Amino acid sequence: MKPLRPAGNVAHLPTVTFGERSLMWWATVGFMVVEGWTLALCVAAYLYLRQNFETWPPLRTPYPSLLIPTINLVLLLISVWPAYMAQKASKKLDERRVRLWLTISGFGSLPILVLRWFELWALNVRWDTNAYGSAAWVTVGLHSSLMLLDIGDSVAFALFYWFREKMPVKAMSDVSDNSSYWYFMVATWIPLYVLIYLGPRFL
Repeated sequence: MKPLRPAGNVAHLPTVTFGERSLMWWATVGFMVVEGWTLALCVAAYLYLRQNFETWPPLRTPYPSLLIPTINLVLLLISVWPAYMAQKASKKLDERRVRLWLTISGFGSLPILVLRWFELWALNVRWDTNAYGSAAWVTVGLHSSLMLLDIGDSVAFALFYWFREKMPVKAMSDVSDNSSYWYFMVATWIPLYVLIYLGPRFL
């Protein structure tokens, strides 16, 4: 039997890849597409229901309050910075800075999640009061559930980096993808904020 000989040396290949060369990147993009369409369907339902009413919100239904939703929108926009810094550090394989910015990004986003609960009540209508209330609650609630998952993911990553002596290098790609998904969360909320909280004043 002839001895086996190596067909090639792959020692020089990177142990972690980012962007379209990463399978998890494509999975993240796929999740964005699915959830993006789901949110778009919520918007379509909201606008479709609007056609069935002479006034929007319906009579005797107050406009949504703006204070807490606007404060939370500003916090969301600010939260993009630590997510970006975590992504930047991950691409440099800088574990110390990844740990720092993941902690700020994950735990710093928890107040956003708390305020989101009050945003639901800032709609000034119960989910079962009328079609307007149902459409608004479902849209805000769906986005909130996605945000909850991503913040939980960020917090879990931060804890892993703090309590494990050494994170595998391939986890750096996951950190980058996590930041990309957070950009998606913030970007999709801006038009939803305009539609749900400002829209009733001019629709």
